[in-house]
Amino acid sequence: MRLGLYGGSFDPIHYGHLLLAECCRETLRLDEVWLIPAATPPHKQTQQRAAAKHRLQMIELALAGHEQILGSPLEIDRGGVSYTVDTLAQVHLLHPQATLFLLMGADSLRDLPTWREPDRICALSLPAVVRRGGAAEPDFSVLAPLVSAERLATIRSAQVQMPLIELSSTDLRQRAAAGNSLRFRTPRAVEKYIETHKLYRTNDK
Repeated sequence: MRLGLYGGSFDPIHYGHLLLAECCRETLRLDEVWLIPAATPPHKQTQQRAAAKHRLQMIELALAGHEQILGSPLEIDRGGVSYTVDTLAQVHLLHPQATLFLLMGADSLRDLPTWREPDRICALSLPAVVRRGGAAEPDFSVLAPLVSAERLATIRSAQVQMPLIELSSTDLRQRAAAGNSLRFRTPRAVEKYIETHKLYRTNDK
């Protein structure tokens, strides 16, 4: 089994997230991709977020029963600060025969050496870096102190191309707070969920 793991706040999920997941699924011939919303992201511990139940539900609505791209409550169920290395270790125990791919953008690649146990992350999974249209070649040299030259070459070969799509969860939250349209930025079902639950306008319950 070739399993892609895509973590993040997904606050809220948008078409950029979905396109990244699909491009990785297709390019890397993944059997499944799991979108894993963090309980508490390590780098956003003080940032107010929509409740975990809302973020997971929006993922489920966005995927609309996709057979190979799935929402996973793994980090939410575990609770606390969501460290990637803990998630990879947990998935490895659940699926010891699976080849794990850690899906990430070039910005996450740059920061990866600062994450908890980055060498173990690279041992448990193959970082699959997404290069957005028109972007410069990702700087894979940041991983050189963490992995062998052979492993680094394998990581470089797992690079995924995707079209440039200028969407961000921050922008969607700001638009929702101002009462502006989210149409064509996120699936309609997610847009209606945000409206119904008044997310990003008041503290969600």
